[in-house]
Amino acid sequence: MAEVTGRNVISGQGPYIRMITNRTTNLLIRGAMLFCVGVFLALVLNLLQVQRNVTLFPPDVISSIFSSAWWVPPCCGTASALIGLLYPCIDKRLGEPHKLKREWSSVMRCVAVFVGINHASAKVDFANNVQLSLTLAALSVGLWWTFDRSRSGFGLGVAIAFLATLTTQLLVYNGVFQYTSPDFLYIRSWLPCIFFAGVITMGNIGRQLALYECKVLQEKIHQD
Repeated sequence: MAEVTGRNVISGQGPYIRMITNRTTNLLIRGAMLFCVGVFLALVLNLLQVQRNVTLFPPDVISSIFSSAWWVPPCCGTASALIGLLYPCIDKRLGEPHKLKREWSSVMRCVAVFVGINHASAKVDFANNVQLSLTLAALSVGLWWTFDRSRSGFGLGVAIAFLATLTTQLLVYNGVFQYTSPDFLYIRSWLPCIFFAGVITMGNIGRQLALYECKVLQEKIHQD
């Protein structure tokens, strides 16, 4: 009887087990949480940029109390969800387990450092854009080294930062918004560093959410 019960628990006969082992449900829940985090960070960080007059939106697209175009938070939220879901999948595919100890406190520190890097880009006055770009590049790589250190994390960070920078170039070129004092074609040269740090941050949040679900499943199976 015990053996049969064990088989039923592992195979997901109970409603709770079926819910947390359903891959589609898990992805939707994690995606929704990552989307909300991305939207929140987009609103806060874009507020810093607008207040400092680093980013300028045309008056006809300023439609929120945060002086941000309506499409910015949803786009950032969608990108955050995709990145946060992609990182655990890549880790699993490559068989590259995360070597650092994963705790929510570490993830929160990573978010705090990311916000600090954005704050530095908007608030701290540097002698020139080259000095600012080099400083933010060092801080972004330091964030990866402190909270990630995986080859997949670094590679995805660079690739997504490149694509995000290219997309931003196209948006600015088409007049959707603009940067003050652009020094890298139409944008600021430090923007790829911000994108890279953001990718690493959302990747860590996505990994932690995936790890948390695995722990919940293991604990439930053990208790039953």
